[in-house]
Amino acid sequence: MAQDPRPAYEGRRLPRPDEEVVDQGLGFDLATLASRRHVLRGVGLGAAVLGLAACSSNNDTTSSSSSSTAASSSTSTGEIPDETAGPYPGDGSNGPDVLEQSGVVRSDIRSSFGTASGTAQGVPMTLELTILDMANNDAAFKDVAVYVWHCDREGRYSLYTEGVTDQNYLRGVQIADASGKVKFTSIFPACYTGRWPHIHFEVYPGQADITDSTKAIATSQVALPKDVCDKVYATTGYSSSVSNLSQITLASDNVFGDDEAALQTGAVSGDVSSGFAVTLTVKVDTTTTPSAGSAPGGGGPGQGGTPPSGAPGGGGPGQGGTPPSGAPPAN
Repeated sequence: MAQDPRPAYEGRRLPRPDEEVVDQGLGFDLATLASRRHVLRGVGLGAAVLGLAACSSNNDTTSSSSSSTAASSSTSTGEIPDETAGPYPGDGSNGPDVLEQSGVVRSDIRSSFGTASGTAQGVPMTLELTILDMANNDAAFKDVAVYVWHCDREGRYSLYTEGVTDQNYLRGVQIADASGKVKFTSIFPACYTGRWPHIHFEVYPGQADITDSTKAIATSQVALPKDVCDKVYATTGYSSSVSNLSQITLASDNVFGDDEAALQTGAVSGDVSSGFAVTLTVKVDTTTTPSAGSAPGGGGPGQGGTPPSGAPGGGGPGQGGTPPSGAPPAN
């Protein structure tokens, strides 16, 4: 009998020899999972397939000349995980609503707008998200509105943290172009106690929907790679982030710890002097019901993290105050 000419993986012939291992189909994926007896955290078949794809994606990561993190956009084969928006969203679900303000649709979010005039200082960073529509065969999700927000280099959130409650910097909305891309100019965020360095975002069906936080079709976070964080936090203004980062890992983080941000870690290129470019592909499935969102008053376990001294704490209801004893503040 003639030998099967198709390439093999772990002793089994690939049903789609011209495709990557992660694109061999559901049956092949399940057989691989079974042979490895791999236990994945998650519910249902979708979580299992997602885990296999994430492992393959991580193994394919390559280094760029300016950073050990891949310079090309981070891609995934599964839906972006739903995450908490935390108590400082500024989307009207917990006090302040920046999305009601004229001028929030902008690409450069370093400075405040409207009646505020402050500018966040720090290492320059651009963030580019590519939004794909899983319900439409991963087509570019044109015209969706993406709201992005994150802390400054001191770990403070505008609108909420003492000292910057009169500012609205590091918050903004962009509308996805024909390729599903949005791009923001910002600064690299800090690492504060109990949380891995991250950027929040919400995806809305369109610009007209951003004034109603309940219309968000996805709420998630971008994780930033450690090697890049180490470089940034060695610069002026980020000193507290050095010790904070040393006390946290992706595995121990209360948000990313379930899969170590397999689908949420941005690919990064650049350097401290010229700035860093962060990219991530975000797949949104509109056939599923969003399970995340803001958690006023603290929320439950798995959402922890406490910004540095002087950050939100003690505020009244809906103002991002400290949650009751025993409940870590959502972030």
